[in-house]
Amino acid sequence: MAQAHSFQLDLNEPIDGRACLQLGISYSTGKGVPYDLVEAHKWFNVAAVKGEREALGWRAELALEMSPAQIAEAQRQAREWLLTRES
Repeated sequence: MAQAHSFQLDLNEPIDGRACLQLGISYSTGKGVPYDLVEAHKWFNVAAVKGEREALGWRAELALEMSPAQIAEAQRQAREWLLTRES
């Protein structure tokens, strides 16, 4: 968990789509956390699954800067996170 966030999340607990969207934005800009396209895409994926339609646009824009391998890794991580946290 990144301590630099203005909000604190326990990433072992289910979190809402808005918080996931904010994490994606943070990772995509490097604001408060390391700049990480894969991590950002992962959180936009999770946010989208949780109903945050705004995440779809962020994710599509970010994907333009990523390799297919990076996108696949982000999708894998999102699936894993959802399966282990939301079951």
